[in-house]
Amino acid sequence: MILPAEGDFRLIDEAATLRLGAGVARALEAGEAVCLWGPLGAGKTTLARGVIRALTDPMEEAPSPTFTLVQFYPAARLRLAHFDLYRISRPDEAHEIGLDEALDDGAALIEWPERLAGHLPADRLDIELSIVGQGAGEQRLARLTPHGAWEGRPIEF
Repeated sequence: MILPAEGDFRLIDEAATLRLGAGVARALEAGEAVCLWGPLGAGKTTLARGVIRALTDPMEEAPSPTFTLVQFYPAARLRLAHFDLYRISRPDEAHEIGLDEALDDGAALIEWPERLAGHLPADRLDIELSIVGQGAGEQRLARLTPHGAWEGRPIEF
């Protein structure tokens, strides 16, 4: 199904979150970012893993770079950098660890983009994840908001 990269999507399980990530990967271009917003446990790293596996190898482990801050993935179509900004305290720290270069050479996944304090990439897809329901009925809601080059672009989901 091809849909605009905008609006709300209910993700009923982890597989749906990975499929959304794969759809985003197919639409992602060099110089662009995907910014993943949401509380701890909302599925940011799972969605990032879907993007990474779609661009590299379906068996890629793709751990969260919480401690290393950034992980690079060379891929056939697009070089990808996965940033976890949870531990940075100033926006310029993201640039010190290579955010600008990552966008010059490929694309970036950014967890905790609020740490950039208004210095977000212009060409980006914001994905805000939230937890809905409880217990066995717990699901995720993904709100997609395109900016710059992402505006009007469809994704296959």
